[in-house]
Amino acid sequence: MTTTNALQFPISEAPAMGQPLQVAEGVYWLRMPLPFALNHINLWLLEDHLGWTIVDTGINTSACKELWQQVFDHHLNNKPVHQLIVTHLHPDHVGLAGWICERWGLQLQMSRTDYITCKVLMSDTGQPAPKAAVDFYQRAGATDDQLAYYKTKFGGYGKSIYPMPDSYARLQEGLSVTMAGHRWEIIVGRGHAPEHVCLLCPELNVFISGDQLLPTISSNVSVWPVEPHANPLKDWLDSCAMLQHRIPADVLVLPSHGQVFFGAHKRLQRLIEGHEKSLMTLLETCQQPQRNVDLFSQLFRRPINNDLLTLAVGETQAHLNYLISKNKLQRIPDHHGVVWYQTL
Repeated sequence: MTTTNALQFPISEAPAMGQPLQVAEGVYWLRMPLPFALNHINLWLLEDHLGWTIVDTGINTSACKELWQQVFDHHLNNKPVHQLIVTHLHPDHVGLAGWICERWGLQLQMSRTDYITCKVLMSDTGQPAPKAAVDFYQRAGATDDQLAYYKTKFGGYGKSIYPMPDSYARLQEGLSVTMAGHRWEIIVGRGHAPEHVCLLCPELNVFISGDQLLPTISSNVSVWPVEPHANPLKDWLDSCAMLQHRIPADVLVLPSHGQVFFGAHKRLQRLIEGHEKSLMTLLETCQQPQRNVDLFSQLFRRPINNDLLTLAVGETQAHLNYLISKNKLQRIPDHHGVVWYQTL
């Protein structure tokens, strides 16, 4: 057991890629590689007398498929996979859902909003960037070169996802599923994804948190061009506060990135306080008018390159929209169509 920043990590080392590691009765931790700076995702295998439930899938790459095949061939104790649950729509979580459903003859289980949004986003693959999207980043202060790069990358979401099943079973708040011989309550979080499914097992005192609660990094909370005036940061902060009441303080958290940990309530409070600090910093900085792109250095520790631009603009806009909703900030468009923000 190691302890860091009031969190406790009961397992000192993550499992090797593609090698399941038991973390609770009938519950196994499976790690898969990602081709990003965040180089891994944690997936979960749950065993009962019927067979196996998979929670999240990894991204649609040959490396992940090969590791899954090794799991199927060597680690299922001659039992079938009989359930597939996806926590939310991001490619590292849903990327191989269609492939696994085909392989095992399964019906995908997922929240309605994330399933439909995933299908809509996949339809952008191969399409040109719409004017509304380009205008969104232009208003934020993106340069002509950055906008040109964005246009070349538009529609990339669907390239990381195997074709999705054309039907699914809906997961929603207040319902439950049975996994590893126990009942797991569905708890929905918002902000990082539209309708993010988390799973709590009171009997095992285990919480599969997806990206809604991570031990060392804060999940991206972004505004996207399709809904430029959205307020996802309010949804995120409300969800963090809700989870402090819904899950036990001593629950074992199984996150999608990083290590399995104890200390859920403390970590949720740190996430809330971190965003509150960022909001105060932006109010101070915006005493003088600032564009979205001018505020990156106040929110992010690393330089923002073209590949990170959409995430950085989106998260910055989430903070700006939150402050606008509180009547603490005003929008001032200039004659180029770029929006400046000033503290009221």
